Amino acid sequence: MDGHVHIINRQLYLGGDISDHYKDGQVDLPRIRKGGVNAMFFSIFTSDNYYPNRFELKQTMILMDMALRQIRKNHEQIEIARNASDIERIYKSGRVAAFLHLEGSFDLDGDPGVLRDLYRLGLRSAMFVAHNTDTNFADSCCAPPKWNGITAHGIEVVHEMNRLGMVIDVAHASDATMRQVAAASSDPIIYSHGGSMFIVNTPRNITDETAKIIAAKGGVIGLQFGNGFNNPKYHDWLESHRESRPASLFTSSAPVLANLQAVNDEEAKLYPPVPENVPEELCMPVDQLVVVLDHWIEVVGEDHVSLGSDFDGWVPLPKGMHDIGDYQLLITAMRRHGYSDERVRKIAGLNLLRVIRQVTEKQQPAR
Repeated sequence: MDGHVHIINRQLYLGGDISDHYKDGQVDLPRIRKGGVNAMFFSIFTSDNYYPNRFELKQTMILMDMALRQIRKNHEQIEIARNASDIERIYKSGRVAAFLHLEGSFDLDGDPGVLRDLYRLGLRSAMFVAHNTDTNFADSCCAPPKWNGITAHGIEVVHEMNRLGMVIDVAHASDATMRQVAAASSDPIIYSHGGSMFIVNTPRNITDETAKIIAAKGGVIGLQFGNGFNNPKYHDWLESHRESRPASLFTSSAPVLANLQAVNDEEAKLYPPVPENVPEELCMPVDQLVVVLDHWIEVVGEDHVSLGSDFDGWVPLPKGMHDIGDYQLLITAMRRHGYSDERVRKIAGLNLLRVIRQVTEKQQPAR
């Protein structure tokens, strides 16, 4: 199981079907099959460009509609999973389990009614912050802090997600937000995709201390597959060339565009996602990902580590890895480093499955 895969935005902006075998890109159903991925956090990505004029909710609903229609159209290969038991049932049927997950804000104000409506549509996990932008209730990792973590309303949002049985994702959150969400939540939470700040010092990565806090609540820390988060040599090179490099694709200073169509037109220019080219001499081997896993296992234990590749999220991948069809390269690398079958199975899916079961299958109140 992969804790973070981009798969539906491309179809919205460029057309096509998730069952198509694209000549470019990193994720489609044929590649998913090739890589042996049985379940995934099927990520719906509402980027920072939709926030300035408050188009985030409409865009999220458009993407949800696209996801539901695409999954229904390809029901012989993929099905929406609403809990851990669904994931197991779908896996046994030979299909891919899609656990719907939102990357970006469902609503910058944190309206609980919107959250409940998305739950009714099948959303079972959501990022707590608005990607690299602060919301009106929580700070992101990559924007000036407004709240020094989360507000009182942010705590109410945590409690409502607990009540509904939605997995809370603190990737892209500030360190203070991560810690305060973990403290407020009665359920385990996840950091779906990122790296270790001990390995690469970037605000998108997680500190060992915060990883321990999430693990202590039963949560998991997910490894993103990119050079930018896990390769110190490449990160140092990027820092030394910062002034000569273009601005990030997704920043908290997104331009204000007049209408939703104008934002969509600009967003479409970013597709298909093309990762930044890493100089050959700087590109990490797949084994570097295991170095990060080794560190996390030492810090939090093998029961609290997972995988969140971020495929088709503009991720510059390790040498030899091109798309989700190459997933077995990492599994083989873990075995090469002496990981037992039990450890591999935990990291490759069972740890995430445990959290999903704890969050989604406890007795729920009426909604």
